[in-house]
Amino acid sequence: MRRLIALILVSALTVGFAAPAAYAGGNTAQNVALGLASFAVFNQLVGPLLHPRPAYARPVYVVEPPPVVYATPPQVVVVQPPPPPAPTVVYYPHGRYELRANGIQYYWVWIPNPPPPPAMPPPPAAPPLGS
Repeated sequence: MRRLIALILVSALTVGFAAPAAYAGGNTAQNVALGLASFAVFNQLVGPLLHPRPAYARPVYVVEPPPVVYATPPQVVVVQPPPPPAPTVVYYPHGRYELRANGIQYYWVWIPNPPPPPAMPPPPAAPPLGS
């Protein structure tokens, strides 16, 4: 096929270069029309050789799978527990603060720890033995 195309191309170029220039008249529009007409004829003759032929295939029957149905997942509602209440008592080694309210405002009250109990007197000494 390539050899045939090359042979036709070489022969067309040889004829084109060997033929003397033709005098088509002095009308430029006529020259353009003749050029376009000759190109159209050349295209009709050579065009089918340059385009590949369509290939026909036998039909392929495809079995489509059934559509996929997705179930919506159940709605899960997570209820957050309320935050723990703020501490109303803050302890220290020597006392504590307590949060109190009087109906209008809140305030902290310092409550000291009670003093430690007095030390116990030492137990009386045991009498000496043998007396």
